[in-house]
Amino acid sequence: YHSSGHIYFTLKDADGTLNCVMFAGSRRGLTFPMKEGDEVICAGSVDVYEKAGSYQLYAKQIIRDGAGLLNEKFEQLKKRLEEQGMFDERYKQPIPKYIRTLGVVTAPTGAAVHDIMSISLRRDPYLRIILYPAIVQGEEAPASIINGIRALDSLPEEDRPDVIIIGRGGGSIEDLWAFNEEAVAQAVFDCAVPVI
Repeated sequence: YHSSGHIYFTLKDADGTLNCVMFAGSRRGLTFPMKEGDEVICAGSVDVYEKAGSYQLYAKQIIRDGAGLLNEKFEQLKKRLEEQGMFDERYKQPIPKYIRTLGVVTAPTGAAVHDIMSISLRRDPYLRIILYPAIVQGEEAPASIINGIRALDSLPEEDRPDVIIIGRGGGSIEDLWAFNEEAVAQAVFDCAVPVI
């Protein structure tokens, strides 16, 4: 970052490097502070930098790639939801200290469901657990998670869980992305039962 407002940087991959500049007038094409090691996609034009006799990329737009792009998307979503008031403390429902019924929205197989059940039953062997088997990864996952939240929340009063856990056994940001969809956040916000 030069005091003139221009940004000078080098793109590199396994096979080579390319000197680059983003002039101050194009800075609106950069929505995040670049740092060493960022994976990016640059749009612009390549021309000869005559003083050095070498090619240079004149960048007009720089966006994050891969996990960096998802992190940026996640931060934008958090900001939008915060502006809508979804994180306001007055809407947060307290988690009861003792519960009779636990609702769980997760995949019916795998480590997550077994961990949730074994830990919960170890702490309270009389706990009733209602499992909503959900798809927790891929394109169908957000709708499946939302359906699980709504199904448990709409049970008759005597069957309704005191708390709902939605989750999965971990993974990369791409694997977990279904939990970051705005529609899932809205379903959690709308749920009358506290959600973990």
